[in-house]
Amino acid sequence: MPLIGKISGGLDFSGYFLLLGPVPANYTGSVTDYAALKKAGVPLLGYGEFVTVAVNFLIVAFIIFLVVRAANKFMAKPEEAAADPADVVLLREIRDELKRR
Repeated sequence: MPLIGKISGGLDFSGYFLLLGPVPANYTGSVTDYAALKKAGVPLLGYGEFVTVAVNFLIVAFIIFLVVRAANKFMAKPEEAAADPADVVLLREIRDELKRR
């Protein structure tokens, strides 16, 4: 994950939230501090952590996709049948002869 953190520039949306109720009158902390508001019992919808996890998941999924795609390119492909079996050749000859008639 440190490499992915370098790539994404350390994305962190965990402080993003919506206030769902009023802030108590006796609250003295910052109105933008998620942890302090949560501790004070203010109803919040903290969507930032979900966004951070979703972005990290998409980055990891894309990297895994690229690795699997590269691995599939390097894997040996099954050899194609160089010569057709005799019965297939015979059936082709019969098909061709019937088309000529």
